[in-house]
Amino acid sequence: MSNESVVTEIGPDGVATITFNRPELHNAIDESVIAQCKAGLRRVADDPAARVVVIAGNGKSFCAGADLNWMKRTADYDEAQNYRDALEFTELLALIDGMPKPTIARVHGPAYGGGVGVVACCDIAIGTPQAAFCFSEVRLGLIPAMISPYAVAAIGERHARRYMLTAERIEAAEALRIGLLHELCTADELDATIGRIVEQALRGGPASIASCKTLIAQVAQGPIDQAKQNYTARMIATTRASAEGKEGIGAFLDKRKPAWILPGQGAK
Repeated sequence: MSNESVVTEIGPDGVATITFNRPELHNAIDESVIAQCKAGLRRVADDPAARVVVIAGNGKSFCAGADLNWMKRTADYDEAQNYRDALEFTELLALIDGMPKPTIARVHGPAYGGGVGVVACCDIAIGTPQAAFCFSEVRLGLIPAMISPYAVAAIGERHARRYMLTAERIEAAEALRIGLLHELCTADELDATIGRIVEQALRGGPASIASCKTLIAQVAQGPIDQAKQNYTARMIATTRASAEGKEGIGAFLDKRKPAWILPGQGAK
């Protein structure tokens, strides 16, 4: 395995994997991890061969949150320095959230602090019974500020009030119940479960999936007013008139696979 803190790989099957690779530190996050992860995310976003993104961790943990040495360095920062430093991590979270391809969190072990935010940013989160979560910030006299928009969107305000204020450990079954995980399986089943979801995602049109993610973000909040109705009508009109939309409808009517499904991809 590479000695890089984050390893990015794009397979011939269209699956990109971004792996936190600091197992001896439980994949804790520091400036280097953030920079490498952002570079990997941009590479995957720009590569048309990458159709689905899996975010994983090596070792026992998915991601333990902030690295202690990083925290020591930031302890001497003034407010302006802290603000600039924080923006780097907010940009990383935004890149995951805004990735124009389906993202899947492979949560095989604990995810704390910023690690919870990474899971919450992903479109789909699959975990094992060994997965556990904690919004640990208040016990350090801090707050989960940067991850909060994504975490609250994932688990809702009511659950956020409890778990962000108490910093209780959230076991895998509870994470499933409150919406932080979509599915729970044994460690032996984890890759097969993710593989099944990947196969389904590969059946969708790449452009339509990217547009669908934009659509969800736009309609998730606010009233269903005339502006929102106009927006949704415009989105479907644009999609129907696109080359991919025409190919998809044509393939359905002709009872054939659309052009974006390559041999061996999305076959199930």
